[in-house]
Amino acid sequence: MGADHNRPAPPTPPGVRRVLVATVVPLFVITVIAAVVLWPRDGGPEVDGGSPVPRYHGTVTRVVTEECPPQPETPEGGGPGVADGPCGTVTVRVEQGPDAGRQVETPVPTGPGAPTVAVDDRIVLVKLTDPADPTASAYNIAEHQRGAPLIWLAVVFALAIVAFGRWRGVAALAGLAATFAILLTFVLPGIGAGGSPLPIAVVGSALIMFVVLYLTHGVTAQTSVAVLGTLGSLVLTGLLGTLATAATHLTGYGSEDATTLSMFRGDVDLHGLLLAGIIIGSLGVLDDVTVTQAATVTELAHANPGLSRLQLYRAATRVGRAHIASTVNTIVLAYAGASLPLLLLLTADSRPVTEILTSEFLAQEIVRSAVATLGLIAAVPLTTGLAAVVTAAGRTAAGRTAAAGPTAGHGATPRTSPAGGGDVPAARTHGGGRRTADRDLALEALGGGRAAEGFPDDHAPTHPPAGRPHREGGTETAW
Repeated sequence: MGADHNRPAPPTPPGVRRVLVATVVPLFVITVIAAVVLWPRDGGPEVDGGSPVPRYHGTVTRVVTEECPPQPETPEGGGPGVADGPCGTVTVRVEQGPDAGRQVETPVPTGPGAPTVAVDDRIVLVKLTDPADPTASAYNIAEHQRGAPLIWLAVVFALAIVAFGRWRGVAALAGLAATFAILLTFVLPGIGAGGSPLPIAVVGSALIMFVVLYLTHGVTAQTSVAVLGTLGSLVLTGLLGTLATAATHLTGYGSEDATTLSMFRGDVDLHGLLLAGIIIGSLGVLDDVTVTQAATVTELAHANPGLSRLQLYRAATRVGRAHIASTVNTIVLAYAGASLPLLLLLTADSRPVTEILTSEFLAQEIVRSAVATLGLIAAVPLTTGLAAVVTAAGRTAAGRTAAAGPTAGHGATPRTSPAGGGDVPAARTHGGGRRTADRDLALEALGGGRAAEGFPDDHAPTHPPAGRPHREGGTETAW
């Protein structure tokens, strides 16, 4: 989650650090207390799903296809037809269960979504028992085994992240594991136990945000700014989602999955579940935007220390606008990709377009995309403003510390030129400190002094001439 920014942030002055700690730590404590209060105390009501059908692994050793037999006449008077293919038998070597090592025959899988099998395919068998005769049983092919390909894909995924991100990649993987742990131990069990989905989603998202951002990007002022921006945007997204779903009278029954869930778990608040999905879905994009904006302000201040707070805000906001323009399209395409069967179904619908757009299942997707985008847009000015304030405050505090040192312009001791030109006025150290004075001494030692630059020695400017930019406190010497 989030963009990767490897340049270490400059050290934060103690005063700014104390303010951030006093802001972030109470929010983290409140989040932890809320998680303890909302933590599921039981697993919720038991759902009677019946006894599970036994499943065993096997390997296909032979496939025989044949012409499908004719079907009997239909009651409506239609003539005989041919059954939908393919037809035939599949021989499978069973690898688990009471028949392990035996060769069994199963019918070729047919019907919508049936797997296509070939010799040496590793498949999953289900053993069906005749209710009238428990001693009679038969095997059917359910699906392919997918464990090994998924494991290899996960290994390649992890190796690619670590190879590219190195220790930052390891931290990102740890953050991903923390995300799944919070979802599987807190968010899903809490909602399944009958808890209110909205507060559980907000608290769970806040927990994920704190753990993942600090784990991935380090405990820095820049990360703290991203945390505050993400948290504020999450709260705003929740409020906008509540208002939008209430205004559009969405019930949460906009998908077949939600309807099926209501049949098995009638105590789950589907309206709240819709809001929870909006918030959790927005978190992954929000932290990317907030981390990027905080890093942008830091990099701009590092590249040009002369930028004011307002200039930092305006420059970073221009970057944020470009980021949002592409991210909005990302959100819409992500929802469209997940809903392609629904969109194809809509193209075959004969109802008017306005009626389709205002239907429950499509209005739900429109609200989801719009609310997530509004929260994302709000994250840019919020995070950028916080980052500009923190960066400018840190730079001001650092400047006051430098001004209190012995190289400040006032009270500096005149130094003697190695070329025999007498004392070097203290004014020559103005704006550049010891580094500027050393540069002037070196120029004079070479025989030119300021006169070599086109200025008489008696009227040397107190600032570097045009064409030789000098940044106060910079790390480069302008020659």
